[in-house]
Amino acid sequence: MTTTLHELFEPVADALENALLIAFDGCHKMYVAMDEEQADWFRTNYNGTNCTDCTFTGTPKEMLNTLLTWWGESCGLKFIQSVVTDYDDPNAGFVSLISQGDAWNYEKELKVYCDICDEPDCYGECDDPDDEEVA
Repeated sequence: MTTTLHELFEPVADALENALLIAFDGCHKMYVAMDEEQADWFRTNYNGTNCTDCTFTGTPKEMLNTLLTWWGESCGLKFIQSVVTDYDDPNAGFVSLISQGDAWNYEKELKVYCDICDEPDCYGECDDPDDEEVA
């Protein structure tokens, strides 16, 4: 099971080393364009004309940081796929880097840890050991 956001994004970081562009539909679909034909398609169709979709081109680190920002803004159905042109079977050009299931399981496993006792899901309702009364 993936335990950290860094681990979840490892396949994405690897793909970004050869990526030309990233794209976001403004809700939950994120794509990594791996060739010029796909990059052109996203530039044309994810241009923010009719909604909040957008594209971004930069260094692998800049694209990763942008994807992390989009990830935080996305709804629960989020996923990231790389896409390369495949003339014989266009659907075969899509590779899941983070599936909806992986994203859902990761979000479900997130725990909120208490600043006082360092236990998950305490929300500060624990007894603070520093507040003990001195007799």
